[in-house]
Amino acid sequence: MGGLERLSPDEIVYWQWGAVQLNATIVSTWLVGTILVIASWLVTRTITDSFLFSRWQHFLEVIVEAIVGQIREVIPRNPERYVPFVGTLFLFIAVSNVLGVFQIFPAPTESLSTDAALALCVLVAVPLFGIRERGWIGYWKLYLQPSPLMLPFNIIGELSRTLALAVRLFGNMMSGAKIGAILLIIAPLFFPLLSQALGLLTGLIQAYIFAMLALVYIASATQAHEAMEARVAPSNTSHSDSKGASPHG
Repeated sequence: MGGLERLSPDEIVYWQWGAVQLNATIVSTWLVGTILVIASWLVTRTITDSFLFSRWQHFLEVIVEAIVGQIREVIPRNPERYVPFVGTLFLFIAVSNVLGVFQIFPAPTESLSTDAALALCVLVAVPLFGIRERGWIGYWKLYLQPSPLMLPFNIIGELSRTLALAVRLFGNMMSGAKIGAILLIIAPLFFPLLSQALGLLTGLIQAYIFAMLALVYIASATQAHEAMEARVAPSNTSHSDSKGASPHG
């Protein structure tokens, strides 16, 4: 019943000194980060560009190419630029959810504080990518479109979608954990495997959705000017053609 009574791993406190707490969310976040750092170091320390490479390098290349391919579908130009941020989001959430499914430790994504921190990372990354791509003035002009009167609504929309990112991930992960706990109570001999399979699928899907939504938000801040240039370029071309043809007319 502990899984049903506990709303968040924040409630599991290992150490406390005054207002400072060391809870399960912090510990599991450190563990996931440590696992990712050690795994990346072990895989990348023997990377080679020859035809003879390890199976781990092949596995890493498959993951990176898959991430690059997904990014290219949303942002065709220079997709590699966004791999470190989007790829890290996906891997952190995916590893957290997978380890949580197998009950190795509480998944940090079951805590609203972790999900809010991930959403805040997206909130900060979107203007950073947008400013680097469009410049300060070009990016902030987006908040004045289609009219300066839309400025407060655009700001509210930016904040509300950040809140939606955090709440969506938290709600899906918490509900998955509760459903798994209920299935274990109903039929503890049959449902564990089904529950783990369902939790594994749900965890990977949620990692994919979060990373793709972050990518869409980044694309909205970086590619607006490309669409405008694509619309302006044909008109400029037709205008120059008409000017060149006018003397013969």
